[in-house]
Amino acid sequence: MAKAKAPVMPETHNPKECTQRLLPVRDALDVLSGKWKIPIIIGLTFGHIRFRELHRKIEGISPKMLSKELKELEEHGLVSRTVYDTLPITVEYELTEHGRTMQPLVEQLYQWGLKHREYVMKGARRKTPRPA
Repeated sequence: MAKAKAPVMPETHNPKECTQRLLPVRDALDVLSGKWKIPIIIGLTFGHIRFRELHRKIEGISPKMLSKELKELEEHGLVSRTVYDTLPITVEYELTEHGRTMQPLVEQLYQWGLKHREYVMKGARRKTPRPA
């Protein structure tokens, strides 16, 4: 797999350009903020899934929090919710087409996280305790 090129950052300090770059990043962070949004999106990348299955996949999240976060992701057009007329009622969630556009971003976060974890672990091994 070919390495992705890093985005070219401007070399000069231009406050207007800085603001233009910050606004979309802030928008993205507002949508994805918090502890649970990315794990939910990762849980949904493998296709449609029932609420309880998703809850089991995401360790540590309460049903109430999962419901709240799914609702917010749905409001942003990243997740769709389908209710089936069964007994008991079945509810499934999946990423929308727009939500699937985040998969490369999530993959990049995954790859960076692996490298960062390795970096931190190597750094932790090299450190020696300070004498008292």
